[in-house]
Amino acid sequence: MRFENPDLLHLLWVLALQAVMLLAYWQWRTRTLRQLGSPQLEERLLVGFSKSRFWIKNGLFAMVAILIAIAIANPQKMARETPPPKASADVLIALDVSRSMLANDVTPSRLAQAKIFVETLVKSLRSERVGFIVFAGDAFPQAPLTNDPDVLLLFIKNAAPDAVNDQGTNFTAAIELAQRMLPAESETGRALIIISDGENHTPEALKTAQKAKEEGLTIHVVGVGTVGGSSIPVATGNLLRDYSGQVVRTRLDATVLRDVAKAGGGIYTQLGEGNPLNDIKTALTQLRRTTVEQQAVTTFHSYFRWLILPALLLLIIEQLIWWRKGQ
Repeated sequence: MRFENPDLLHLLWVLALQAVMLLAYWQWRTRTLRQLGSPQLEERLLVGFSKSRFWIKNGLFAMVAILIAIAIANPQKMARETPPPKASADVLIALDVSRSMLANDVTPSRLAQAKIFVETLVKSLRSERVGFIVFAGDAFPQAPLTNDPDVLLLFIKNAAPDAVNDQGTNFTAAIELAQRMLPAESETGRALIIISDGENHTPEALKTAQKAKEEGLTIHVVGVGTVGGSSIPVATGNLLRDYSGQVVRTRLDATVLRDVAKAGGGIYTQLGEGNPLNDIKTALTQLRRTTVEQQAVTTFHSYFRWLILPALLLLIIEQLIWWRKGQ
């Protein structure tokens, strides 16, 4: 068991506050009544008052507070479930995290737009096994092929330029890594989706893409950015400059991206134009699918509903109980 929002359990301190206030009130009440000095006068002043009902109502209120606090913290039970075998293809997503992807010629930045696209794509590829790569001047695997989108979304969210020390845009490294990560002997269709602004610095990229195509890997490319381009903000709040002190300006190189997609036997599409998500999904339907065993995935079953209902019932009961006797 775990709590989805464990910090909210601090709301249970409300019960300690309630207990202190009730104790202080009861002591004040007892002390005040004793000052009257007459049991008969005390009985006349407290006619109809029920001590037992007073404590029952406050006890019910405390139970309601406990149930609600635990409910909004959301207790969950973890379970490992293995989905049934299904027909799927193997898809790797390679996200460019070079500094040029920080350019804000698209809002809020190229990288942010690309990550939104990748997250949406991953959520829609429920039938495929999907893996994730980040690349710049070099490429690094982030998640192997999996049918668990939650794992991928975590790595996608954390993708940033500091994940790769060697800057630049090396399509060759991304393609070669994809070939190593994808099962070479499998009959399952294989595809690599590259999301980049296209500022490639490796002339052998087209040859690498052509070779990958011959070996059964289809390469689709998604461009992000604008032809007009923009400067590149850096962490200090300034703009990135070259060795001569000039502000670096980066532009979308759609020509390179189209060439890579053509050499890899795939399609080119661009964020902000048309429907790139639908274009990629349609292209992936051409992949050959084979029946494969699915990996076990971690799921969490929430139990907050089982706490809200009794809390409401206890609250209704508390409201129906009168303070005074005989009512």
